[in-house]
Amino acid sequence: MKYDSVILGIDPGTQILGYALLGIQKGKPFLIRMDTLKLTKEKDIYARLEIIYRTINDLIKQYKPDSFAIEAPFFGKNVQSMLKLGRAQGVAIAASMQSQIPVTEYAPKKVKQSIT
Repeated sequence: MKYDSVILGIDPGTQILGYALLGIQKGKPFLIRMDTLKLTKEKDIYARLEIIYRTINDLIKQYKPDSFAIEAPFFGKNVQSMLKLGRAQGVAIAASMQSQIPVTEYAPKKVKQSIT
């Protein structure tokens, strides 16, 4: 199916990363693909970041999205977890920017409100 627009959406994480690809045709969204990337077997955080970067690059090459949506950082109590999450977000955004795909960040609360 040919789409007017393709959006790659990312729910970042260093243990589990979620992603979805939506095609827009005549204003209607269609799910192209949705999956999770489980990174728990890899103990090295830098290896996880490289896997995230490579996976997103592969998705970009295969589906050629023209828009990239990612969950914006939120502030939690565990500083180490927040730093790791920020790195995952940064790697994902870098993959998109390398392909010159515009990035839009969405607050977690806004995402939840829009789908429930």
